Amino acid sequence: MKRLRILTLLLGLISLATSRAADPFLTLEGGAGLGNGQHIVFVTGEEYYRSEEGMSMFAKIMARRFGFKCTVLFAIDPTSGHINPNRNKNIPGLEVLRNADLMVIFARLRELPDADMKHIVDYVNAGKPVLGIRNATHAFRYPPNSSSPYKHWDFQSKEWPGGFGQQILGDTWIAHYGAFQKEATLAHINPSQRHHPVLRGVQDTIFCHTDVNSVERLTPSDTVLFHAQVLSGLNPTDPPVTDQRKDTRMPFAWFKTYTTPSGRSGRSFTTTAGASLDWLSDDMRRLMVNAMLSLTGHEKEIPEKTNVTFIDRYDPKPTGALTDAVWAAQKLTPARFGMAPSK
Repeated sequence: MKRLRILTLLLGLISLATSRAADPFLTLEGGAGLGNGQHIVFVTGEEYYRSEEGMSMFAKIMARRFGFKCTVLFAIDPTSGHINPNRNKNIPGLEVLRNADLMVIFARLRELPDADMKHIVDYVNAGKPVLGIRNATHAFRYPPNSSSPYKHWDFQSKEWPGGFGQQILGDTWIAHYGAFQKEATLAHINPSQRHHPVLRGVQDTIFCHTDVNSVERLTPSDTVLFHAQVLSGLNPTDPPVTDQRKDTRMPFAWFKTYTTPSGRSGRSFTTTAGASLDWLSDDMRRLMVNAMLSLTGHEKEIPEKTNVTFIDRYDPKPTGALTDAVWAAQKLTPARFGMAPSK
């Protein structure tokens, strides 16, 4: 019986994956579920938090448990064809955003070719929903001498203040409020939002390994679901800091209604969590999945306790930038994240 269950799970995973081994992206077909007929595109490309691991894990949950077609895009070294987030100018497959129902973006300081960046710009200008994670507040950076028509999407833009991060997600990059890789986060629910549908089944506090980021430019119309408190160490049992930051809690997860450069409005959700280790928390995964359901039009259908159990083995790696040599030695391809071994 146990062997039969394992075989059934493996066959299910095989049926989900439609990407060829050589594809520079990962595609998982959906099926029965709330999201049947809808498409979520995960855009990854940052050097610290193993977004390639976490977003592939979420893609499996959304495809297998909720029926969404999911595509995960990666920063690819064009020479080797392997995943390498240090390459900030190449995320193949962005054209799939033309037919996407949700873009989940977890990218940092990308300078994409104009033809590729246009797909992101067109998606946002259509007023479609966006879910931003951690570094997405500073997803794009252009050199001062850039002639790109999308230069104003830069996180330091003065022409379009704060660029994509501030205008679409609610804030751009400011600073680490907690000490990077030394002080973790304890997120506290906003009592006034306790009955928000996205918080169904989510506990009042969530521990995250990522440190607290400064968030200072949200508006009164933005809906903050959680605030973040700085802990004195990297363990859930570590107490809050006792210095001048002890009484300050930064926005940690929020919804925003944004206005595009084309004048349309859309919805976004952002969290400053993001380390692959953060997704070990059932509550953090549930918050994310519920937010994706909300942004794709299923807020009224969010269950009392969304099923966010892992589809297959999830062994996240710690936070930290890796050298080109380390990335090259791993020889990671998108197909690797579609064929993780079963537990």
